[in-house]
Amino acid sequence: MRAAPSRTARKALVLAAVASLGAGLLAGCADDGDDSSGSSSEGGGGKTKISLGLFGTFGFEEAGLYAEYEKLHPGIDIQQTVVERNENYYPALVNHLTTNSGLQDIQGVEVGNIAEIVATQSGKLVDLAKYGKKSDYLEWKWAQATTGDGLTVGLGTDVGPMAICYRKDLFEKAGLPTDREEVGKLWAGNWDKFVEVGRDYKKKAPAGTTFLDSPGGLINAILSSETERFYDKSGDVVYKKNPAVKKAFDLTAKAAQDKLVGNQTQFQPSWDTTIAKSKFAAMSCPPWMLGYIKGKSKPESAGKWDVAAAPKSGNWGGSFLAVPKSGKNTEEAAKLAAWLTAPEQQAKLFAKQGSFPSTPPAYESAAVKGAKNDMTGDAPIGEIFAAAAKDSPVQVIGPKDQIIQQGLTDNGVILVAQGKSPEEAWETATKTIDNNLDQ
Repeated sequence: MRAAPSRTARKALVLAAVASLGAGLLAGCADDGDDSSGSSSEGGGGKTKISLGLFGTFGFEEAGLYAEYEKLHPGIDIQQTVVERNENYYPALVNHLTTNSGLQDIQGVEVGNIAEIVATQSGKLVDLAKYGKKSDYLEWKWAQATTGDGLTVGLGTDVGPMAICYRKDLFEKAGLPTDREEVGKLWAGNWDKFVEVGRDYKKKAPAGTTFLDSPGGLINAILSSETERFYDKSGDVVYKKNPAVKKAFDLTAKAAQDKLVGNQTQFQPSWDTTIAKSKFAAMSCPPWMLGYIKGKSKPESAGKWDVAAAPKSGNWGGSFLAVPKSGKNTEEAAKLAAWLTAPEQQAKLFAKQGSFPSTPPAYESAAVKGAKNDMTGDAPIGEIFAAAAKDSPVQVIGPKDQIIQQGLTDNGVILVAQGKSPEEAWETATKTIDNNLDQ
């Protein structure tokens, strides 16, 4: 899946946004580490050590949460081991869970992997429903880490509620409204309307610009708002026969054919250049994307962006904390995981690191309600993203969602932007996906 770039990729995002948000919108990145060491019950000075195995930057240490917890619990010593890239971290985690060795007391899990962990490893993990308060979390976030028989094996950290970021100056030049409420009304409830706005933009578009940044960004946003995408509730792969997937593909392909979107792949250098040169007017935009925009834009672009509600709410990104049963300190580890993901701590994490909370009570905090960003001026981004988070569907996630999503984008709709027919692109995408699923 062209998921939120891994926490690794988001390091570029983080460093740019923290300074521009009263609550930063990116995360710094930790160095690679070795996550193979097992947990130990004794920390420094005879204290009980709680170890965390994470990838990228969750931000707990950077936001001072470990130090705060240790102050509240003097007998606890918290230590973390970090692997920068999830693609390096996750295979090792699965191996450690399978062998029941080398696990930390708490392990991070990326949203793209949570379905596989729930389906194949739940018996190795502590039921955290006994520690976290279900009513504190978004319903769909809690559901993602819960088995069919009600075991909750992960507590949600951040989420990536989807909105649309747009350039007010380019909209104005194309004769479109610029007020975020009016802009949202143009496409409310319907992705077809969204693409039609792109056609209106094209009629008077400033030279050298497209309405949207990329075909991958469009199809990802559309599919993020669907309850069922690539798998059905029974766990069967259904992407080829799911009409919602084919409709999203066809709508994106038509937009690409009509040159309403750029012919770039997101998070590649050529795509970065289109941001710097203001070559598109709108893009799919979870909170962390504002940091990416900041990092790739020229200074004069500050304040020219705004944020409007997407046609339908969806989610792009997020992670969980899980507690292996094999740990020596499962009770203390579970309590720490629940504390780190509680609303009060998630609000603090957003204020320091920009990780958007998965706990609605945090949306009432000053850190979220008063959040602003340099690129979007006075836009109440906290309130906009909170509304999107609450409205996102409880989505069926399958173990190979990332493979299917990436096939539809990198081996599918991008080909239409490069001159292939939609039929050729669909055939290439499905063959690539099926070959990868068989491996």
